[in-house]
Amino acid sequence: MLSPEEWSALYLSAKVAMCATLFCLPFAIALAWVLARHDFYCKFLVEALLQLPMVLPPVVLGYMLLIVFGANGWIGQLLQHWGIQLVFNWKGAVLASMIVAFPLIVQPIRLSFQMINQELEQVAGSLGANPRQVFQSISLALALPGILMGSILGFSRSLGEFGATITFVGNIPDETRTIPIAIYSLIQQPNGEQAAMRLVVLSVCIAMSALIANYYILQRFQRKLGA
Repeated sequence: MLSPEEWSALYLSAKVAMCATLFCLPFAIALAWVLARHDFYCKFLVEALLQLPMVLPPVVLGYMLLIVFGANGWIGQLLQHWGIQLVFNWKGAVLASMIVAFPLIVQPIRLSFQMINQELEQVAGSLGANPRQVFQSISLALALPGILMGSILGFSRSLGEFGATITFVGNIPDETRTIPIAIYSLIQQPNGEQAAMRLVVLSVCIAMSALIANYYILQRFQRKLGA
């Protein structure tokens, strides 16, 4: 059985990961569509910036967030003027998770858009549908497997986020102590190995479930393409 502190870490991790995934999805779909369907000047730079969180050390991302959104950061000062604080707050953990998970959400959606037969969209347009209707009824519907896979990958990555989160929002029980941070805290404490192992096993189970779901969606989509 999990202790109240461990349940708190699990609940907070799920809340942060869910919020990060939901907030990322509209922007990820829009960017994936642009990258899949349009060529423009400096497109390679946009793609490089998209992949940057994947290659930067997470601590660097957390420190950059602290500079920009901290109490002395130019965006942080503006948000504080509106009564919004991200540092040392679970909302800051959502922001950190969004940044590290965003590339993983975009890529499957972009691939789905690229695999769509554009003749279907052209036919819908020739039948009187406007571009918004074509996108909603044809493009978005056919890209749904990629959206689901991107959401699963983004949610899983958000659950495992550690470096950027602990650098930006710290290690505060019931506020910013997610599962990875809780594991880190427990292994620093005497006799905390057993509780840490419970959370490790739980993390492995969640990750495996996400990967199995992702594999199932991919296989089903490939079977439909084969049919």
